[in-house]
Amino acid sequence: MIALIQRVSSARVEVDGETVGRIDTGLLALIGIRLDDDQASAARLLERLLTYRVFSDDAGRMNRSLLDLGGGGLLLVPQFTLAAETRRGTRPGFSTAAPPAQATALFDALVAMARERHAVVATGRFGANMQVSLVNDGPVTFWLES
Repeated sequence: MIALIQRVSSARVEVDGETVGRIDTGLLALIGIRLDDDQASAARLLERLLTYRVFSDDAGRMNRSLLDLGGGGLLLVPQFTLAAETRRGTRPGFSTAAPPAQATALFDALVAMARERHAVVATGRFGANMQVSLVNDGPVTFWLES
């Protein structure tokens, strides 16, 4: 699994003009799911999302994780294009992305595990045309893989 994470001061996802997910300070994670991903991949990725140290400590160093913040939000947004094959040509290929049924099940499992471990979890809507708005704090953006 892939997560493109951004440290945000706020983020939201809209579908057809309706806000379906919203957080204040925390992490926005765009989630890509590949063919070979499974429940163990989702669990490893969640561990990294919750413990990756991207928030500043008192000295201004990135030494605090989402769990360390306590009240920070986690906004999980499914984005199949992250799993695209882009090494050749000028058009992305999606043969490496998980098919919709597999990807939906793994995204739902990731969300369920996140809600068991973290208080503030919001999501986008799988398969929908989403508009994502965010204020990237820093900017701080990282690519994580499980």
